[in-house]
Amino acid sequence: MEAEVNLLKGINVVSISVTDLDQAREFYRDVLGLGEPIYDLPDAGWIEFGSGSPSGNIAVTKTEPHWQPNTGTTVVLNVEDCHAACTELRRRGVHGENQVVFPGYVTFCSFYDSFENRLQMCSPAPAKENES
Repeated sequence: MEAEVNLLKGINVVSISVTDLDQAREFYRDVLGLGEPIYDLPDAGWIEFGSGSPSGNIAVTKTEPHWQPNTGTTVVLNVEDCHAACTELRRRGVHGENQVVFPGYVTFCSFYDSFENRLQMCSPAPAKENES
């Protein structure tokens, strides 16, 4: 029997479709705080940001004007404290949903970019249900 070969080595980049690269650059760079793009190629319809982790980047790519926002496949970003991060994003004008806590597992919250693409953030959850 032949040994299995693990072909996949992690995530390089996750791409999010947007209709306006300048608006997306501002949202992802300034509002989400991802900083200056690693690659800023508007002629190619591509801007790529570091995710704050060595495990993958986030890109925004130009799409057609009739495109609809994505709420299916979801980019989930790690944060230290989901409650605090949600509060800060709301202060920055980002709309989102309330945090969901699965005690002992994860706390997460959905929020939306300026094109209504759904993103999420997550952090470890408290060990007990009554902790927050």
